[in-house]
Amino acid sequence: MTTDFSGGGDPRRTIELLWGLREGSRPGPKPRFTVAEIAAAGLAIADADGLAALSMRRVAERLGVSAMSLYTYVPGKAELIDLMLDTIFGEVSLTFDGTDGWHERLERVARENWQLYLRHPWLLQVATSRPPLGPHLIAKYDFELRAIDGIGLTDIEMDLVVQMVGDYVHGAARTAVSATLVAQRTGRTDEQWWAEVAPVLEKVLDPAATPTATRVGAAAGEEYNAPGDPARAFEFGLRCLLNGIDVLIAKKR
Repeated sequence: MTTDFSGGGDPRRTIELLWGLREGSRPGPKPRFTVAEIAAAGLAIADADGLAALSMRRVAERLGVSAMSLYTYVPGKAELIDLMLDTIFGEVSLTFDGTDGWHERLERVARENWQLYLRHPWLLQVATSRPPLGPHLIAKYDFELRAIDGIGLTDIEMDLVVQMVGDYVHGAARTAVSATLVAQRTGRTDEQWWAEVAPVLEKVLDPAATPTATRVGAAAGEEYNAPGDPARAFEFGLRCLLNGIDVLIAKKR
């Protein structure tokens, strides 16, 4: 599914754009647009039509200027994607309830990321091994680390736990978003698809040859109405993940 990646533009120029180091300092007339407005235009296109529809030309058309004019603000699509990502990370609320324990705080982190992917499905198409090091991403990272600060983990373990939770949510969200896209493009819900498949499948499957798959698949189908429920799988996996971190902490005591 990945079609793009962050950190693909000029590193120095990207950091300057992310942190607003050049805005307001350019000679000549006052710029017609802010970098934030350009990022918002890109977000509107990606949210409505997907990442494949994003281009400097499309953003320029949305803003009512020429593509060449847009390049005087942002060097290219690579830098634009980093700006869009950091803008989205700014949607995360960065405060915890003072009475919450680390379980509740880390669960909050996971759910915040889950909702980001559901609101902006195209995020799943951007590889972020070189993250957009803007103010919102740094603040989000600090927020996530604070969820588990002081519970007995080393700094390296804290970083790895945050990364692990992020990776888990990314995978779970990818499944959920894919299910939605498949339903939209085929015109069938998962329930409708299974209803059509099940009678034919029963004719070709031999329960004696695959007894465990037959038993578990039947139980899952009865429970969910149709096998595979991304939201339920996310909840189950999150509980298991938090319990695993509990074990890690207990072993260090």
